[in-house]
Amino acid sequence: MEDTRKRKSDNVSGQAVNKKMKKPWQMPKKRFSSAPSINPGDAGIWATCDMHKEGLCTVELRDLFNEYAGLVYGDVTAGHATVMDHTQLGSDDIEAEIDKEVQGIQDSKQEALFVPVKIDVQCVLFFKTREPVEPVSFVHRICADAMNRAIIKKTRHVKRLTPMARMGKATEKSLEEVAKAVLAPVFHRDGVSAQKFAIRTTIRNNHTMKRDDVIKRVADLVGQPHTVDLKGYDRMILVDVYRNILGMSIVGNDFEGLKRFNIAEIYEPSATVDTSKTL
Repeated sequence: MEDTRKRKSDNVSGQAVNKKMKKPWQMPKKRFSSAPSINPGDAGIWATCDMHKEGLCTVELRDLFNEYAGLVYGDVTAGHATVMDHTQLGSDDIEAEIDKEVQGIQDSKQEALFVPVKIDVQCVLFFKTREPVEPVSFVHRICADAMNRAIIKKTRHVKRLTPMARMGKATEKSLEEVAKAVLAPVFHRDGVSAQKFAIRTTIRNNHTMKRDDVIKRVADLVGQPHTVDLKGYDRMILVDVYRNILGMSIVGNDFEGLKRFNIAEIYEPSATVDTSKTL
């Protein structure tokens, strides 16, 4: 009996100690990520690169874009980025420098023209742009200069550049909203004449947006009197979907001649097969 009472006494004592040590529950603090993201209504430029070279490619494009911003838009600040000598840096050092630079842009009151946004897709990058940068004409100028050899090749790991006039979520509703905004100035303005068009889609890491459905919906939104012409198009409509992000733009009839904006192919043509689809 005495042993039983002792054990009960010990338990009561232990519970009392636990109660004293237990801290009151508090509402967990919310953590807000300061990393840049792609939001509906944004514009920018997709880029593909060599495998495992995303960091180096980001540096190459940042320098190229800032240089061209000065050429195309004149005395416009391209941000706080300075040209980085990345040849002596390792991959981890480059990533750290990029993160530091992006943080500096966010802490500053001055908004950069080009902000790299990390996405979880291998060999794919995105640069968010702001006015006065117009992604389609900007990328066209870079590729046209490369084709005419107006500039020497300044990138080693960059492959294709794809300008996006407007971004949205990868949903049917957002596709329609983005399409209406992008198509209207080209196909639906007053007095516009009939134009021939094609639609080119790139879909990766997304299993809800189906290529045929996307093409059909965009073609319906273009509407009459415009017609589809895969070879002799006046306008090419680009629709890119990566994960849960969708973007759209319209480029001219020299898209094929400029190697579909593939800088690597412009400088060093090859017989590589393109896996993205065209209507």
